[in-house]
Amino acid sequence: MKTKRIAITGGTGFVGHHVARELLTHGHHVVLISRTRETSALQIKHPNHVRVERIGLNDPTALARVFAGCDAVVHCAGINREVGEQTYRAVHIDGTRLVIAACKTAGVPKLSITSFLRARPDCGSAYHESKFAAEQLVRKSGLTYTVFKPGVIYGKGDHLLDHLSHAFHTFPLFAFVGMKDQILRPLAVEDFARMVAAAAMTDELDNKTLAVTGPEELTLSAAVKRVANAVGKHPRYYFHAPLWFHYVLAWICETTMKVPLISLGQVKILSEGITDPCGDYELPPIHLRPNTPFMESFIRTQLPEPRRFGFRDLRLANALG
Repeated sequence: MKTKRIAITGGTGFVGHHVARELLTHGHHVVLISRTRETSALQIKHPNHVRVERIGLNDPTALARVFAGCDAVVHCAGINREVGEQTYRAVHIDGTRLVIAACKTAGVPKLSITSFLRARPDCGSAYHESKFAAEQLVRKSGLTYTVFKPGVIYGKGDHLLDHLSHAFHTFPLFAFVGMKDQILRPLAVEDFARMVAAAAMTDELDNKTLAVTGPEELTLSAAVKRVANAVGKHPRYYFHAPLWFHYVLAWICETTMKVPLISLGQVKILSEGITDPCGDYELPPIHLRPNTPFMESFIRTQLPEPRRFGFRDLRLANALG
């Protein structure tokens, strides 16, 4: 296989990092695009194959410069809550529009985007609607595209396992979202990264919209308790709480925490189940379908260092230096 150069927006983030690592195992060069100052361990480990560019999605000239010479762009940048100018419209819609324009200016022929399983229009959720609008922009771009619609992705460094682990070490109670137990199919990030990398490396997934979920279906409460077993800490009491309670909790968390325990967008996601894709889609080829079950033994290898939520998790900690 010819060695390729592939740019990844959100390249130092959770999904982007794993996609980059997968591409590197096949000998490709990656350009990681990130607006943060976070150091990439991949750049340290693979100095001749990894370049990090500190630019945002709102600079089309810089994006075109960085995309020049790339064979594909993997668009992983996204947010699950709005903070200041980082709105869903600014990041998901306007950012995607500028990525497409930069691809065309730089002559990059191929673009993939990570959306969400239940992204759709006119559903009352700015997160879902903005993700769907971004999908449509990519489909109509004239570029060779792949749209990925994953469900809940978990793995080392994610918010799901990190926050559940910290919550189990902190709180004596745990409230499930809504009075009805929803269904999900947890998706291991390594499985998803393997598929996204395949879209960049080959033409097998060209011009497809793919719904991607994990191999095992279970209730949200069963998934949470499985993580608790892996952590080795159970709350004294589990209970279901109405949606209004979680929307209030999410608003408080978004207002006070650097990385919220739960966001408003996540409440919407968890309230409706995460197994049924929305819109037109295909399933991935059999050889690329996720095959990692949501087992306690595997979850245990993906957990962060045990700790409690504390003052350093609050925005106030930043303000006080």
